[in-house]
Amino acid sequence: MAQDHCCLAMYRQDGRVEAASARLTKSEIKEAQAPQQYDDWNSSAYQLDEARQAAKASMDSQSPEEWVDRFGNELRKGADIVVQCLEREGAHRVFAYPGGASMEIHQALTRSNLVKNTLCRHEQGEIFAAEGYAKTTGDVGVCIATSGPGATNLVTGLADALLDSVPMVAITGQVPRKMIGTDAFQETPIVEVTRQITKHNYLVMQIEDLPRIIKEAFYLARTGRPGPVLVDVPKDIQQQLAVPDWTTPMAISGYMSRLPQPPQERELKRVIEALHGARKPVLYVGGGCLDASRELREFVKKTGIPVASTLMGLGVFPDSDDLALQMLGMHGTVFANFAVDEADLLLAFGVRFDDRVTGKLETFAAKARVVHIDIDPAEICKNKEAHVMVCADTRPALQGINKLLEQHPVPEGQYTTWIDSVNEVREKFPMWYPEKDDVIIPQWAIQTLCEETNGEAIITTGVGQHQMWAAQWYKYNEPRRWASSGGLGSMGFGLPAALGAAVAYDGTDSGRPKKVVIDIDGDGSFLMNCQELATIFIEKLDVKCFIMNNQHLGMVVQWEDRFYKKNRAHTYLGHRDAEWHLTNEVKDIYPDFVKMAESFSVPAKRVLRPDELRPAIREMLETPGPYLLDVMVPHIEHVLPMIPGGGSYKDIITTGDGSIEHY
Repeated sequence: MAQDHCCLAMYRQDGRVEAASARLTKSEIKEAQAPQQYDDWNSSAYQLDEARQAAKASMDSQSPEEWVDRFGNELRKGADIVVQCLEREGAHRVFAYPGGASMEIHQALTRSNLVKNTLCRHEQGEIFAAEGYAKTTGDVGVCIATSGPGATNLVTGLADALLDSVPMVAITGQVPRKMIGTDAFQETPIVEVTRQITKHNYLVMQIEDLPRIIKEAFYLARTGRPGPVLVDVPKDIQQQLAVPDWTTPMAISGYMSRLPQPPQERELKRVIEALHGARKPVLYVGGGCLDASRELREFVKKTGIPVASTLMGLGVFPDSDDLALQMLGMHGTVFANFAVDEADLLLAFGVRFDDRVTGKLETFAAKARVVHIDIDPAEICKNKEAHVMVCADTRPALQGINKLLEQHPVPEGQYTTWIDSVNEVREKFPMWYPEKDDVIIPQWAIQTLCEETNGEAIITTGVGQHQMWAAQWYKYNEPRRWASSGGLGSMGFGLPAALGAAVAYDGTDSGRPKKVVIDIDGDGSFLMNCQELATIFIEKLDVKCFIMNNQHLGMVVQWEDRFYKKNRAHTYLGHRDAEWHLTNEVKDIYPDFVKMAESFSVPAKRVLRPDELRPAIREMLETPGPYLLDVMVPHIEHVLPMIPGGGSYKDIITTGDGSIEHY
C-alpha cells in the first residue's frame, strides 16, 4: 500500500460519525484533479464513458432481482438490517463468533434463510477462514465478532488481508453509543486500532446509514485493489427499530473518481515496443493476475516469454507448461532467478516488488527495462523504478496488449536463444532433494501428495518451511488452488483457511463443485489454531490436515543453522528431556497430534517411514470428512534454493542441510 498517504480519519457529515482509513496518494490526487485524456485507441473513449456510467449506476442501491424483503414495510431491528444487507450482497456464507455486543446479529442470522454461519472456535480462526474463502473464490469473505477482545482477535487477519489484497468485510459489535469512550466492559476503539490495517473502516452512528455503509463496505472491498473493510456497529444500533431505505445511494464518489480507468492504447503500445526491442524478456507475475489467468496464458502463447511467479501468483500460469519457471525470489528456482538476473526486459504484472522476491533491490533485474502493470498507483515505482508504467487492472491491460499483438506480432524465434539459455540453467540446477530410505523427506512427501491428488486439491498452508516446500513441490495449474499467508506470514493460517475454502467448495455454495482441501502445515503453525479441528468435525468439512512434524520451528532452525552457529534459541517444541530425533521413541513425540485429533473425533494416523506414506495418503483421501495425517520428518532438512535476506542471485545457496557446518 502507499507509503506517502494522507489518512481520512474521523469526519462528521449530516450528524453521523464515520471512521475511515482510505488512502490517497499524491499521484492519485493529481490524477483525480487532472482532465481526462483520450487517445486514438478506437475503443478507449467508449470504455472510459462506459466505466463512468457503470460507476454512476453503482452509486444507486438497487435491490437484487431475486431478493425479497421478508419484512415488507414493517419495522425490524438494526441487526436484521445488517443480515439483510449481507443477503443483498450475496454473502450467503459468514464466519461469526458470538458475544455480548454482537449477539443481536447472531439472533438475526437465525431468522435468515439465506445466510449460513460457520461457527469457528476463535475469532482469529474465523477471520482466517473468511480469508481462505475469499482467496479461493475471489468473492468477499465475511466475518463477524463481538466488541473488545473479540474485535482485537481479528487484528492479525485484517493486516494479513491488507498485505495480500484480499476482499473482506469484518463486522464487529460495539458497546452502546452513549458508552463509547467510557472504558465500558469489553470496549476497544477498534476503528482506531485498525485504521492502518484496513482499506477503509466505519463506526455506524445512525441506523439510517446501515444499508449505505454495508453496501459501500462490500464495494470498497472488492473494487480497485481489494482489501479488508471493517464496520463497527454499536449494540443499541443493532437493537433499534427502523424501516431501511434500500435506495439510499453510496457516498464514495471521491473513491470512485480515483479508480484506475481502462488502459489507454498509447500506454500499451509502449509495452509492445518494449517486447519488440527485447531479446531476453521474462514475466514476473503475482496475485494481481489471479483473475487474468486466461489473458496471461494467451499473452504467453503469442510471445513465448518464460514466466516466473510470486508466492501469491501460484497457479496463474500452469506449472506443467514448458515456459513455467515456477517461483522466484528467496526460495525460488535457480532458473527463475537466473532469468530475472539476466533479463533485458522484466514484465512485472500484478506485483509489488516485495523484499522476499527482490532481495537486494539494486541488483534485482539490474540489466532490464521494467514494465510495471498494477491497479494500485502507490505500488508503481515504490520499490523499483519502472520504465513503462501502466496503472490499470491487469486483465483489461492484457486484453489490450493481446489485441495489439495481433496487429504487431513478435517475430517468430526472436527469443529462442534466450529460452535455450534459461533451459540450460534449468538442466544444470534442477529442483532436487536428497533421497533417503530411513526417513521421510518432506519435499518427497509433498510431491507424493501431489501425485496422489493429481494436483487437483486446494492447498492451504501455515507459515514456515512446509509453506515453501508446498509452493515448490505441489504443482499448481489453475489459479485460486493455493491459499497461504504471503505478506504478513501469519502462523496458524493453514487450518482455518482450509475450513474456509472447504465451506466455499462443499458442493452447495454458489454452484461451485465439491473439492478436497488439504492443509499442508507444520507442527508449530498447526498448534496456533488447532482448536478449529472442532469446527471441521462439527461442520463435516472435507479438510485433510497434512502435518509436516519435525518438532521444531523449522524455518527459524534453518536460519540458526546457516547464520547463528546452530545455537537453538527457543526453536525446539518437543520434550526437553527426550527429543524424538535422538531417542526414536514414538512416546517422545510431543504433542501427540493423533490423540489430539481423536479427542475432536477426527480420524488420524502417524507415519514414520517412507514405505508408510503413500498408503496413508490414500487412506486419508478415501476417508470421508476431516482427517489428520501426522508425517514425521527430519528437522535438519533445509528449504533450497535460498537467497539470504538482502542478498542477490549471486548469493544463492543450492546445497547443504543442518548436518553440516555453515560458518
